[in-house]
Amino acid sequence: MKVITRNILAVVLGAVLGSIVNMGIIVFGGSLVPPPEGADVITMEGLKASMHLFQPIHFLMPFLAHALGTFFGALVAMLVAANHKEKFSYGIGILFMLGGIANVFMLPSPLWFSILDVLGAYLPMSILAIILVRKRVQK
Repeated sequence: MKVITRNILAVVLGAVLGSIVNMGIIVFGGSLVPPPEGADVITMEGLKASMHLFQPIHFLMPFLAHALGTFFGALVAMLVAANHKEKFSYGIGILFMLGGIANVFMLPSPLWFSILDVLGAYLPMSILAIILVRKRVQK
């Protein structure tokens, strides 16, 4: 497979798999941490209107979704890429972080969560993927 084709595939697979992990945690996370009583989490409008009901525990699943989605996306991108593997990991982290920043503007959430999410869920997870792949390669 040509290098450029493999690198494009790395980005596409990383973004798609990361998004699937993200959405899976969001969808099924409600069974682990149910939304607050009276909160409509089905629509964006309902979520905006009921955000004041959320306690810190309710932000656990969105944070894990963003962090783990980014991690697995970055990991897949690194494993599939033909070269510049670390750059692809960072690329997935930046791609997901841009989505997270957009989400901060679209969905009002507490400032503490917005800061934690943007600074802790994206690039650190890309770095973790890099560290794990480096350790695997060194063995």
